[in-house]
Amino acid sequence: MPLSLLDETVNAIMVDGYEGYGKACTDYQIARLGCWAHARRKLMDAKALQKKGKTGKADQGLAFIQKLYALEKTLKDQPSDERYRRRQDDAKPMIDKLHAWLEKSLPQVPPQTAIGKALYYLHSQWDRLIRYLDDGAYPIDNNRAENAIRPFTVGRKNWLFANSQAGAKASANLYSLIETAKANGLNPNEYLKVVFKELPNAQSVDAIEKLLPWNASLNPELM
Repeated sequence: MPLSLLDETVNAIMVDGYEGYGKACTDYQIARLGCWAHARRKLMDAKALQKKGKTGKADQGLAFIQKLYALEKTLKDQPSDERYRRRQDDAKPMIDKLHAWLEKSLPQVPPQTAIGKALYYLHSQWDRLIRYLDDGAYPIDNNRAENAIRPFTVGRKNWLFANSQAGAKASANLYSLIETAKANGLNPNEYLKVVFKELPNAQSVDAIEKLLPWNASLNPELM
């Protein structure tokens, strides 16, 4: 993972349970956050294997997590300090109850079953999962990033045959630029019009940086 590409303003990243991230985060002094969507997905997979019409521990775990997401939905447009306060007041007690349930349930399920694997994942990632409580700017999951790359993942088999390596790289760069513009609330079509118009006259690093999506968002015409 190219953590060296991140600047000094990045103090946290959200990743899955792959243990290879541990040393990298320690070396670069970056907080490692767990993604609740990954934990929820494993419980959903376990629920799908339950007998039809039956409820079990997967349903119980999902009910706890759903409450966390319901709270996050109400905090979507709130400033970071308010999100932090509400998470401490409302989410933390929910998480404490979930943890108590998890500790009680884990010994009751065979470890190699789907529900056993789901609960073990939740248990092994616990400290990382609850770190989002520490800062109102931290998200509860990385679904936003995953949704941004999903069209590329779905379509990449159709894009195997670029005429050249340089062409493939150019396509990837353009795709990244468009998705980053969308992530910053810009109209991609209007944004690219501005970039193509102004880029030939951008003769310095500062001039180019002004055209990047997170800086271009200062222009209301691009929204």
